[in-house]
Amino acid sequence: MQPYDIEPLITNLPLGKTTNYIDHYDNTLLKAVPRQLNRQPLGLSSDNLPFTGSDLWNAYELSWLNNKGLPQVAMGEIIVNAESINLIESKSFKLYLNSFNQTRFDNWQHVTQCLQNDLTQCAKGNVSVQLYPLHNIEGQKIVSFEGTCIDNLDIEINDYHYRPTLLSTVNSTTIVEEKLVSHLLKSNCLITHQPDWGSIQIHYRGNPIDRVALLRYLVSFRHHNEFHEQCVERIYSDIQHYCQPEWLTVYARYTRRGGLDINPLRTNCPYYTHIKQRLARQ
Repeated sequence: MQPYDIEPLITNLPLGKTTNYIDHYDNTLLKAVPRQLNRQPLGLSSDNLPFTGSDLWNAYELSWLNNKGLPQVAMGEIIVNAESINLIESKSFKLYLNSFNQTRFDNWQHVTQCLQNDLTQCAKGNVSVQLYPLHNIEGQKIVSFEGTCIDNLDIEINDYHYRPTLLSTVNSTTIVEEKLVSHLLKSNCLITHQPDWGSIQIHYRGNPIDRVALLRYLVSFRHHNEFHEQCVERIYSDIQHYCQPEWLTVYARYTRRGGLDINPLRTNCPYYTHIKQRLARQ
């Protein structure tokens, strides 16, 4: 059972439905999902969020025509502020980007401005857009999440249903600052239930988090149905509640679908590094 009613949401989204692909510009294809849908069950209020952050999107299938009809291709980087009213539904984003395919634009700046205006209107918050020619990103380095990977812990797991109560800290008076990493995060789309695969970095300062408990908790998302952004906010909220770190950053980078990857970050850290380079599976 979902923590909120998704029926009104389903009727307005293209997810799970037969779709006509439109190749001429149409910004009405973009669909918004109110962030408050999953924040309210988590006890989060939009006017008093315990974190800042953003959703970093990479668009690898972006093309349009120049004013002479010659196709142009680019890689797009879109950053949506986590304080925006809405998140952007990913299939609608893909359909919207496809609508650029046979549309003429005067220059790259015109495309960038069009994307920024439409996405800002959909998200109802701050959005930044950058387009990169392919020669700017060719040979881009594949990076790793900095930190200690907990995936090789020798544990047995038989339960794959979401259980936040698994989380705990080690019985210690020692305060640590560390980064813990896992590549075993899997959840499912809220509507289609198709699998979403991700890597996650948890950077915190506080009493040591029990690593076995954390790994069991992350694996418990294996049958959980929520959008990427919602899963990251749930993980952030659960760690804050059960482990009570002094500060915390949760950053997940998901594999792409339909030429898009989504990488949500939530933090109350006085400093954090928002890496933008691709991980191995991206």
